[in-house]
Amino acid sequence: MTVRVGFLGAGLIATFHSKMLRASGEDVAWAGVWDPDEERRDRFAAASGATPARSEEEVLATCDAAYVCTWTSEHPRLVEAAVARGLPVFVEKPLATDLAGARAVADVVARAGVTNQVGLILRRAPVFTLLRALVAEAGPVMAVVFRDDQFLPVQGSYGSTWRGDRERAGSGALLEHSIHDLDLLEHVVGPVASVSARSAHFHGLDGIEDVVTASLALAGGGVASLTSVWHDVLSRPSLRRLEVFCTDRWFATDDDWFGPLTWQAPDGPAVTLAPDQVQDELARRGLASPNPDGDFVRAVAEGRPAWPDVHVAVRAHELVDATYRSAAAAGAPVATAGA
Repeated sequence: MTVRVGFLGAGLIATFHSKMLRASGEDVAWAGVWDPDEERRDRFAAASGATPARSEEEVLATCDAAYVCTWTSEHPRLVEAAVARGLPVFVEKPLATDLAGARAVADVVARAGVTNQVGLILRRAPVFTLLRALVAEAGPVMAVVFRDDQFLPVQGSYGSTWRGDRERAGSGALLEHSIHDLDLLEHVVGPVASVSARSAHFHGLDGIEDVVTASLALAGGGVASLTSVWHDVLSRPSLRRLEVFCTDRWFATDDDWFGPLTWQAPDGPAVTLAPDQVQDELARRGLASPNPDGDFVRAVAEGRPAWPDVHVAVRAHELVDATYRSAAAAGAPVATAGA
């Protein structure tokens, strides 16, 4: 079955998903694309083969599955419009600008019963898939050190000026970027019980924080720290460094997709797996992670659930909400809902 995908939004992230779909080798065709910026819409259409649409409705009327890749405040409305037609939907993170909105989106999708997937793609990254398996084989997690930095995405190659607008983005670095990191922390090392956080604003954008630091108490007894920064070093790519200290292992990676991945046991030197070795080890373990966009359209074609879905995303929103509430209370610990 050829799955016709339609795109609502034609910016950087829509282009990324379009390229991932093409690389997946799945039986997929490009239907319509709509964007309020007609130049951006036409550029996406020329690159992908999609049909430039004059409205959102035109896209939804001509596709088998919809990608919602607009600014955050539009996600709830467009997801509802797609599922009202019974369409499977891939929605970018965050689901909404706040936790209540995210829960409402998840409820709408659940009632519709459609295949759905959320762009929390770090769960599908080979390096983190292997790290999760290795951590599960090690002793208890004692400490996690996570640093995520990116230049303020209203500029440079991102050019997402809407991320400087509180009405469209909701807030800043934590919600719009490091929701990935909080989701990944629970995925790799286990549930977060509570969080104590601080935030800062250096760019003068109302309601758009550009620094967040958080200390997270893990349900298993360990402690994790997260520092997320939006800076102005445009020559620096978006980078993550993650270290996990277990009682009998140390793990580290500076790459958030293929690796390399380094670890050290008590009785030997540090071992580093290059990206191709990470892939080989995943294959050996039967954990090879499929292209997330290809997996979505395959799930659509087969009429089965996709992953990660809106319920996974709601949990990530719960962690974000707890972090913001702690920062607003000058770092007072806040329990995470559902922990």
